[in-house]
Amino acid sequence: MDITVAIYTLVIYKVVLLLIGLWSQQRTQTTSDYFLGGRNLGPVVAAISYGASSASAWTLLGMSGAAFVLGMSAIWIVAGAVAGCVFAWLWIAPRLMRYTRARGQITLTGFLADDPQVDQPTSHQGIRLLASLVILLSFVFYIAAQFQGAATTFSSAFDTPLAESLILGAAIITIYTFMGGFWAASITDTLQGGLMLIAALLLPTVAFMSIGSWQDILESELFSQQALSLSGQNTGLAALGFVVGNLAIGIGALGQPHLLNRYMALRDERALKQAQVLSIGWFSIVFFSMFTLGLLGKILIPDLQDPETLFFQLSTQLFPPVVAAVLLAAVLSAIMSTADSMLLVVASTISHDLRLQRLIPQRELLLSRLSMLMVAVFAVLIALYLPATIFERVLFAWVAIGSAFGPTILVRLAGVQLSPAAVLRSIATGFFLAVLLSLLPNTAGDWAERLIPFTAATLILVLPTLFPSLFSSPGFAAGSHAKRKPVPR
Repeated sequence: MDITVAIYTLVIYKVVLLLIGLWSQQRTQTTSDYFLGGRNLGPVVAAISYGASSASAWTLLGMSGAAFVLGMSAIWIVAGAVAGCVFAWLWIAPRLMRYTRARGQITLTGFLADDPQVDQPTSHQGIRLLASLVILLSFVFYIAAQFQGAATTFSSAFDTPLAESLILGAAIITIYTFMGGFWAASITDTLQGGLMLIAALLLPTVAFMSIGSWQDILESELFSQQALSLSGQNTGLAALGFVVGNLAIGIGALGQPHLLNRYMALRDERALKQAQVLSIGWFSIVFFSMFTLGLLGKILIPDLQDPETLFFQLSTQLFPPVVAAVLLAAVLSAIMSTADSMLLVVASTISHDLRLQRLIPQRELLLSRLSMLMVAVFAVLIALYLPATIFERVLFAWVAIGSAFGPTILVRLAGVQLSPAAVLRSIATGFFLAVLLSLLPNTAGDWAERLIPFTAATLILVLPTLFPSLFSSPGFAAGSHAKRKPVPR
């Protein structure tokens, strides 16, 4: 890659992002503006920014790398991720949008801590505190993975020290999110999502053309008996665990605050219906394309040492400098689009959900921005001094937060009345089981880590409702307030 061309291309791209941050700052006057864009998000921005925030560095770098290593069996990861997106948009999105709008909630923590059985919105402080801690702990590692991905890309492209690349990438992401809040994150994510879509369509197509023909592919190692196995090297129950575990990746999407706030910010029902089609289509194309790229990369660069650099290696080999620089920008886009949304969630958690705005009356926006800076620094330190692969770090945070919040979201939106004690136990069970199982040896497909925490947290919520006689103590009651308010549909 021509370094000069790449630098100029990236400088222009970064300037555009910063200008978007400045423009968004003018539209950000209240906390509702800063955290939800005043609930005025259109379908294109909602759909593409959702996809870009969800399909982060682990998709362009991690998914292609996983397909490179696992072969055809990586298709279960694609299927699980797309299925999670479809369910989230078609079932969760309409219910959560109406519920939070009716109750005036601007964060997912507010939804989790709410008691819908009373007329006025109330908040259980224990749930609010625990949910906030789960978000902070999980997102610091998640943001660190995004910063690490940006640093790896910069370092590989320009042969710069990893630490300097890490700090530079983190600074750019933090600055424009600091200025413009939700609008800056959403508009830049839409731009970045467009770049990711172009890259996802272009790179596998050119990779296929460079191989030559279908005959060359059919005669390659890719179509050996081992590579074609849909369970990899696993057999029997291990094969079942591998398939189920990879399909369970989609469960995490059901509880991610930085994704669910797109539903809460949608303008109206019409915008929701349009966004459903756009987001599911975008998601499916990008994931399947990265799966395909990983398979083709196994033919083109069979001796690649680090599979997570496949995207970058192929873009520099197959394209002229200008196009390669744009594809490099797409990788950085994937990273930034997730990190900015998460930084925003963390800011809302510290200033709004933990009620720290009371320490600085009338200055909640300032406190939110300072919180964002603090978390960005912590994430940089973790990326520097606690090394891990992007895929591993992202999946840990993805599973932990999805297991903690997903069950309560599903059960409450299904209309089941939940006591604060049950919600508190469910969040704690899902999160701590996910952390514990992540420290133990991996099972085939990581099925234990991805399924057991979510299942256990769900059972804690639904068993008292299904079998009330077995859980008759007040702590286990599913809900017994005198006033019952239907969940908005």
